Amino acid sequence: MTTKDRIVHVLLFEGIALLLFVPLAMLLTQEGAAKMTWLSVMLSIIAMIWNYLYNLLVDWMYGENRAARGFLMRIGHSIGFEFGMFVLSFPILILMLNETFLTVLWMDFGALIFFFFYTIIFNWIYDLQFQKRRQRQ
Repeated sequence: MTTKDRIVHVLLFEGIALLLFVPLAMLLTQEGAAKMTWLSVMLSIIAMIWNYLYNLLVDWMYGENRAARGFLMRIGHSIGFEFGMFVLSFPILILMLNETFLTVLWMDFGALIFFFFYTIIFNWIYDLQFQKRRQRQ
């Protein structure tokens, strides 16, 4: 993947994630739209940077043929990505949500589960479409 391809991947991933996650987070936390949007955008920026670096590393380790990656590889990829996001997001959630450690831990764990499945599905679809587009060129 070129740098441009990686940037498109990250922007699509995060844009769709925001559209799906902000309303869900508002519903589950009973927080207002402004606060949840601000928090989600802040975490999205962190996720974009982490996504770019993480996928660069994974491609370096496992090769550029992303479409050939099987289901188990995609599960491992998603677990690694989400663990990194968990570590990066937890301190921010503690500060922004003004909740107890345990409450934020459960919230972050819930987000991790959502994004675990979202990451697998999004990347699989993206990789197959990217391969098709590359073959047409």
